[in-house]
Amino acid sequence: MDTTGGSTEDEPSWLEIEKASPFTGKKSKEAASGKDARRWSSVVSSILVVLIMTVPPILLILSGRLDEPAVWIKSTVAGLGAQRGSKKDVLLGGLLLPGFDERSCASRYQSAYYRKNMTRSPAPYLIKRLREQGALQRRCGPGSEPYTRASERLRSGQKRVDTVDGCGYLVLLSYRGLGNRILAVASAFLYAILTDRVLLVDREKTLGDLFCEPFPGTTWLLPLDFPLEGYEDLGESAAESYANVTLHNNTGPASEHRFVYLHLDHGATPANRLVYCDDHRQFLHRVQWVVLRTDSYIAPSLFLNPVYQDELDRLFPRKDSVFYIISRYLLHPTNDVWGMVTRFYNSYLGSADETLGIQVRAFDDDTPPQNILDQILACTSQEHLLPGVIAGGPPPPPKTGSRARSKAVLMTGLNGWYHDSIREMYWQSPSANGEVVSVHQPSHEEYQLTGVATHDMKALAEMYLLSMTDKIITSGWSTFGYVGSALGGLTPYLMMRPVHLKVPDLRCKRAMSMEPCAHGPAYFECTRKEYNRVFHTDNMVPHVQACEDMGWGLKLTEPIVEKKT
Repeated sequence: MDTTGGSTEDEPSWLEIEKASPFTGKKSKEAASGKDARRWSSVVSSILVVLIMTVPPILLILSGRLDEPAVWIKSTVAGLGAQRGSKKDVLLGGLLLPGFDERSCASRYQSAYYRKNMTRSPAPYLIKRLREQGALQRRCGPGSEPYTRASERLRSGQKRVDTVDGCGYLVLLSYRGLGNRILAVASAFLYAILTDRVLLVDREKTLGDLFCEPFPGTTWLLPLDFPLEGYEDLGESAAESYANVTLHNNTGPASEHRFVYLHLDHGATPANRLVYCDDHRQFLHRVQWVVLRTDSYIAPSLFLNPVYQDELDRLFPRKDSVFYIISRYLLHPTNDVWGMVTRFYNSYLGSADETLGIQVRAFDDDTPPQNILDQILACTSQEHLLPGVIAGGPPPPPKTGSRARSKAVLMTGLNGWYHDSIREMYWQSPSANGEVVSVHQPSHEEYQLTGVATHDMKALAEMYLLSMTDKIITSGWSTFGYVGSALGGLTPYLMMRPVHLKVPDLRCKRAMSMEPCAHGPAYFECTRKEYNRVFHTDNMVPHVQACEDMGWGLKLTEPIVEKKT
């Protein structure tokens, strides 16, 4: 796959087109050096230019099934813009680099046409640092001489490398469901920027099927011949874990270690979470290889470290859009996934006047589905997101001279019963305000199949479809819902998780920001490094607050500034 720009196929030159043209006839050889050749060249060129300018590019898809790959016949950003009747900044304010071959990753530039304009603009300083990170990935990444030397040192057990070649590496081991893994990738990338490290992501079983390469001229996938034996089995008690290394050797040089292992999943011990307070320049900076395992969105905890606060302030003047901006830069679905997204969107959502996303995640199998359905309908009524229905009455007469307003509802979840129930409600009874409500669900897999390529591809497609809606309701505690709303810059209505099988009185509430919730954050005041589960971060960092749906979780937000009277 060519990611450096230009076509991946050999295209005929204009001269070859002219020679093959029926217009040239038998005189082609003689005309090639005379006026006829120039005249026919001009005619053919004009015809082709007219065809290119007037015939819109076509995305031909032969199936309506979500799980079948798209067949990309011809697709260009300019053509898509013409079809959708608008011009878009496909580079997102300079966030994205031009020059990638669009056919290798159509979503990179096309996604701008399926979403609203950027709700938060990237800071110029962030763009500068992203360019520097891309250059670092190319200079030190797999296939480069520095990477070859660093890998050999890791294989041989050589120590005291003191970041030879100026290249440090962060190897990410993410796990659990796809939502967890996506949150881990985005926040690990932020950590790599803060610590000047190359990010290498363990490919697991499906990552290459889900996302395009984000950096031109290199790969972010951990090579299959990565020389650290047993790295997949590293655990919290490993001798190389941050807790053990700092406990037994906190005064010695970090360069004594081949690598350091950071265990930062949602249940990590306080000793391992102390890495959030580490002054990377004094300890970890001298370790060339860092292996990070996490299933969480660790970004909010990075904002608690005074060492990083100035840099983070410059990267993100607004703190409520960290994942949103990083994901728009980093996470571009492959053509197969993007075909699933666009096929479903164009078929069921694109023509509606308004779209509503509803993401359902039932954590407790014993909770009656009817209770969760009641919670959904109470939320849509409370927040005026869906109209009520008129039971047993005649439908309202059609309005003359105008069509009824349409609202398309996108539902996602493992169970199709909620979709069927809401769709049947609007089929059996007319809406109270005359709106035409249609309800659609791309898939209902029944069970979560982590690490299965087709399952993960459908899940990612549904996350991106959720991000394209106008408004969204998500389930509390659900990383799937966090990703779906944050990808689109949408502030969700959060449905509170049932407690002891009982739906809470507060059916849903508007989130304080579009940012995901960190389920296993640090609770430290880093100046003292004292662990406290009831530590109130807003006393020190007002843009880090407790999550609405999980009291011990943390999320980034813009602090409310009270106006002086």
